Amino acid sequence: MFKSLKIGRWLGVDVFVHPSFWLLPLFVVLSTGFDGGVGAVAFNLASIFALFGCVALHEYGHVIAARGYGIRTRDITLYPIGGVASLEGMPRRPGPEIVVALAGPAVNVAIAVLIGLFTLALGATVSNGLSVAPTLDAFLSRVLWANVFLVAFNLLPAFPMDGGRVFRAVLSYFMDRVSATTVAVTVGSVLAGLMALLGLWQMELFLVILAFSVFMMGRAELNMVRYQAQYDGAVRRSEDRFPVVEPNRTRLHTDGWVFDPQTGLWTEWQDGVAVRRMR
Repeated sequence: MFKSLKIGRWLGVDVFVHPSFWLLPLFVVLSTGFDGGVGAVAFNLASIFALFGCVALHEYGHVIAARGYGIRTRDITLYPIGGVASLEGMPRRPGPEIVVALAGPAVNVAIAVLIGLFTLALGATVSNGLSVAPTLDAFLSRVLWANVFLVAFNLLPAFPMDGGRVFRAVLSYFMDRVSATTVAVTVGSVLAGLMALLGLWQMELFLVILAFSVFMMGRAELNMVRYQAQYDGAVRRSEDRFPVVEPNRTRLHTDGWVFDPQTGLWTEWQDGVAVRRMR
């Protein structure tokens, strides 16, 4: 019924706002009320939009790092609980995966440092970020501490968050990718459960929703990794039985998989060359 709103395209990547995102500013308006005046509402809304601007830049950190390894990004979507860069894949080697995972938090570190330096250059002081006074100092402090929070939260070893991906990559040095993902998802599920309990105890619905999202996304990616491992194993077994076709032996003006009903085999063609077969 409702479609995501495209708000721009930068570095060749479209940025969308999911329809559910607008529940967040609505909640801010209703929770702030108008006791503090229109200025207080505008100040809180400006803080929220600035925060999600930083979230978008965080996702662009992943985009740029992934592009360095030849991985493209379909789009970036902002949700009330954060942002998601739809990468077409993740590096399978631990080192590159760590680089891509840490690129997002690194952007938030840079933003926090720049805001801190700018605040000092203005002769202002960095507060605890809780001030409700609609001043430039209070706004900068809010954005600075929001970025510090984004760094700390994203580095929690709760897969598939950035810290969980780093944890999985480190485990991959010592075990296969499926086992490493299983361990990382298990740890992330435990942390998500604790987060949900904290949210219920503190009556914070946001934490409960976030915990549920972390749990579901972790399980979904674990299933994907298991499926990929099974597929790779099937391809290897098939290539053992049906070796790679000798290059340039036959050419076909197509790319992709072609089925031969006489042999019952699928042949993969790349740039007009048959590169492998499987049943």
